[in-house]
Amino acid sequence: MIRIEISLFLKNAPGELGKLTELLAGTSINIDAITIQDASAYVQNLFEARGKSLKRLASYASYSSMRKDSAEFALIRLIVDQPEKAMELLKENDYLFDSKEVVTIDITNKPGEFTKITKKFGEEKININYVYGSVSDSDGKCLFIFCPEDVKSAALIFKDGY
Repeated sequence: MIRIEISLFLKNAPGELGKLTELLAGTSINIDAITIQDASAYVQNLFEARGKSLKRLASYASYSSMRKDSAEFALIRLIVDQPEKAMELLKENDYLFDSKEVVTIDITNKPGEFTKITKKFGEEKININYVYGSVSDSDGKCLFIFCPEDVKSAALIFKDGY
């Protein structure tokens, strides 16, 4: 299923994630999935992309500054049950965020199930930029979030399940 993922930078300090989640919970917005990484890894990827492409995306001074400053922030990616309402709330509270379409798939929690899905992506020649997921329990379903290069094609191959 295609869903909206919200990405935002959050100050990397005690209590900041609690403030964000309290804001969402206070308006009955449920978080279905979340991933958090320190933003320095994100900036490091920019450095690596620059090195591979030999294209300058920013000046060296800008990269150095971004690298230093990025350790103070975390990159949060969220899947929520009411994305439009969440984005409006984030906007009202001066959060800087972006949104994009991703593919979410409920997976049975047993060996080989994840393999079936990732092999289908490969067979269809669809690259996965990143993935994260959750496991409820050994008998339950898992929700995995995929960010493929071609969201619409990926969603079509899983429209009837995996």
